Amino acid sequence: MRELPAAATLTPLFVTEVYRTELGGTGLDSLIVQLDKVCEKMASQDAEGKGWADRQGYIGYTSYGSIDDLVAFDPAFADLKSVLNVQMLAVAKMLEMDLRGGTLELTNMWVNRLAPGGAHTGHIHPHSVFSGTLYINVPNGSGALQFEDPRLGFMMHAPMRTANARPHRQISVPIAPQRGTLLIWESWLRHEVATNRAATHRTSISFNYDLKT
Repeated sequence: MRELPAAATLTPLFVTEVYRTELGGTGLDSLIVQLDKVCEKMASQDAEGKGWADRQGYIGYTSYGSIDDLVAFDPAFADLKSVLNVQMLAVAKMLEMDLRGGTLELTNMWVNRLAPGGAHTGHIHPHSVFSGTLYINVPNGSGALQFEDPRLGFMMHAPMRTANARPHRQISVPIAPQRGTLLIWESWLRHEVATNRAATHRTSISFNYDLKT
């Protein structure tokens, strides 16, 4: 039986990276408290948003189809935008992106209050560079954000990975957030929201950024 040469290596190529930082318990904790109150108020008063969610089969409340400009809607969202602008520049730098003099700008932002039993099937965010979610209220059992290997359609006869394979070799990876978790990823990365099995709503704020020249 032939053995591999001692110098044999594996070279990681085309790595998919997801940015995570924790804002809860930091100087931004008061902003999370503010946002929680605003989101709860919106969910109780935004009849158009609740109607849109019902028509789309979304179990819970979302402002996605009702309020176009959250930044103008409440100062807390304007403060969040300022935080996200800084985070976006940091992510682009970490990923060694060449913005060619352009700027990353917020294109839309929306509130999600996922009710018990609710989920969101696999999707991407077209016409954007970065997408992300800030988790405002995360009860135990409310579900992870599941990311999918974007190459699945090209794997042909590739075998499944072992159950204990490292995360970067899996074809689907869950990331469990907590209150104050901020996740950012490139918008082409397919993802889904697992079923909320908690007894109460999970609240989050999602957003997209595009490159403006």
